[in-house]
Amino acid sequence: METPFFKEAPCKSWRGPFAQFGWILVSRLSPRATFHHPQLLPPHLHCHRCLSVVHSSMERASWDSFVFSLKRKLEEKVANPMDFLKHLKDPVGRTRSAVRAADYLETTLKLLKIKLHLSGKLRFNVTDLLDRKQKEVISKGTGCDYQIRSIKCPKHDVYRTITGECNNRKHSHLGSSNHAFARWLPAVYEDGVSVPRGASEGKLHNGFPLPLVRKVSNEIAHTANKNITQDQELSLVFMHWGQWVNHDIDLAPSSGAGVSPELHCETDCAFEPPCFPIKFPPDDPRMPSSHSCMPFVQSASMCNPRTFTREQINAVSSFIDASTVYGSEDFVAKSIRNQTNQLGLMAVNQNFTDAGLEFLPFENKTKSVCVLTNESMNIPCLKAGDKRVTENLGLSALHTVFLREHNRLVTELKKLNPHWDGEKLYQESRKIVVAINQVVMIPQMDPFIRGYNENVDPTVSNVFSLAFQFGHTSVQPFVSRLDDSFQPLGSFSHVPLRLTFCATWRIIMEGGIDPLIRGMVVDHAKLMKQNQLLIEELRNHLFEQKEIMGLDLAALNMQRGRDHGLPGYNAWRHFCGLSQPQNVDEFSEVLGNSKLAKKFMELYGTSDNIDLWIGAIAEPFVPQGRVGPLLACIIGTQFRNLRDGDRFWWEKPGVFTLQQLHALRNISLSTVICDNTHIKKIPRDVFKINSYPENFIDCHKTDTLDLSPWKDDDEPESSTKGTKLSEVCQK
Repeated sequence: METPFFKEAPCKSWRGPFAQFGWILVSRLSPRATFHHPQLLPPHLHCHRCLSVVHSSMERASWDSFVFSLKRKLEEKVANPMDFLKHLKDPVGRTRSAVRAADYLETTLKLLKIKLHLSGKLRFNVTDLLDRKQKEVISKGTGCDYQIRSIKCPKHDVYRTITGECNNRKHSHLGSSNHAFARWLPAVYEDGVSVPRGASEGKLHNGFPLPLVRKVSNEIAHTANKNITQDQELSLVFMHWGQWVNHDIDLAPSSGAGVSPELHCETDCAFEPPCFPIKFPPDDPRMPSSHSCMPFVQSASMCNPRTFTREQINAVSSFIDASTVYGSEDFVAKSIRNQTNQLGLMAVNQNFTDAGLEFLPFENKTKSVCVLTNESMNIPCLKAGDKRVTENLGLSALHTVFLREHNRLVTELKKLNPHWDGEKLYQESRKIVVAINQVVMIPQMDPFIRGYNENVDPTVSNVFSLAFQFGHTSVQPFVSRLDDSFQPLGSFSHVPLRLTFCATWRIIMEGGIDPLIRGMVVDHAKLMKQNQLLIEELRNHLFEQKEIMGLDLAALNMQRGRDHGLPGYNAWRHFCGLSQPQNVDEFSEVLGNSKLAKKFMELYGTSDNIDLWIGAIAEPFVPQGRVGPLLACIIGTQFRNLRDGDRFWWEKPGVFTLQQLHALRNISLSTVICDNTHIKKIPRDVFKINSYPENFIDCHKTDTLDLSPWKDDDEPESSTKGTKLSEVCQK
């Protein structure tokens, strides 16, 4: 039997720095309040100085404790899988401030509920007892008012902001980083405010208890590594590109409260926010004890002064804007630029090169979790616009390619326009890289562009952030690396996926990114089948460490859906105008599989309760697609919003000249790979399965990006060569 994460422990009372803050604020709000006296505080009361002191002390107690704890674990070489996950999802900068404010708010409201003896009234929102001025005092005291402050946007702007702010001048926050995911359906919580479904053991939902997500994973999602079917149409690039885009548009960081030294999400089995542990069923094949759990930290919340219902924060901008390359915060964007000169270049690795080409820089930490994947190599994690850069090798390879593409564009544009300064070179190169990402991402969408619509909300929806995880079903159990002749690269050629998570050293010390990309190009994506959903590498070995079992990605996805307050399967079928099966026969018709439908109903009792992720990925594909009708609806709706709600979308009038548009239309991911690696042969369409050498062409035969339309012939920077598409439309 393997070592579990932790054993069952008794539930502990509210404690820690967040609770201290809450009690201080509550004491100022309601020194004599009771349930029968809803007027909780005089509207003139303020405590700015004491709140400032508490904020400062809590900041040190909370966030520094996490850094110290992780550093100590690294020194003792005892980090566990959750430490890797927390490293990838740790809030930084303005995200940290926003998360902290929301944690203050949520803790304060919970303590108010306790003080008013309302803790037993599960579906009672304590804010119903507060008037407008009292809510304003709480909002100011917690810092929530700052998070929703108005922004004054410039009247004229040429480039999109790093944060996504002011993309919509009328609603400056829409689509920007550090704001809540959009809700397409109201959140569903056990208490109507924040407690996730399934948190209260034995509680009925639509007449049935919710099954343990680990049990659902065991019975429905399980696929042995050797029992998979190869996709005969799509290459592994399809899966990796999906993750690349996913990381560009959404990131739900871990709750800030999870780093409190008074909370132990890795040692307790009790639900105590932000700890929402995943319990093992009694018959679990890897953990037969029903008193052990897999740790799970809730996603960070965002201040919601309108209803005070828990909303999750999206730490990155919603737009397809290559935030993976450039970041979604100004300080991050600045930190990954080359500070040694003013040429507009991105920072690169100063210790190693990839046969003369650049690697991403290392993160600036004395101790790095990536070192634990091979202590003798001592290679830290990489640094990029997105912290998840080192999650897997394919993702790191794409990050590296686009870092090089930016610097390549800067160099070429400097030759064309010697008078451009570094900022101009940076912004123009970034603008092109963003366009490349958009061109590559949505070629299959309707080419008819309806034009920018300021009334379209591009904000990534909460449901999409989970639905787009369908790509997990396309992951292969091994990482392939191939040489110049597309033959196995010796002992490096076939590595189990579990040995590659956060393993930066495998890129730096084992041949760079070219062998990885060759493997991605010729390898098949795994085909999602109803009896082959998720490979063992992801379902039992995610971030696995020595003698400590890995995480279960299927269980994590379902637990995340409950944490985010997402309604069940049928609610989303109704949202999309699809049928809502009410019994086994009707569900069998939807799935085209009576055995699977029966298993679902045995677990959940009703299809209303089925967790969205597992129900949606189990649906048969739509024609010519790789998802079922429910996911097609959710994903299609989101990407239409991202296109139509983006004022800087590459095809929108005035963004590029007609000549520049023509040049961009010819770009492909194949071209970007050829321009930024030593690879000599490539398929024209790297997303499709291609046989080597018959389906490959020489790199010099790919359609390169013609940059001549960006030459301004020494004209003032305020003028632009070429006819604007907007001028043509006006004529």
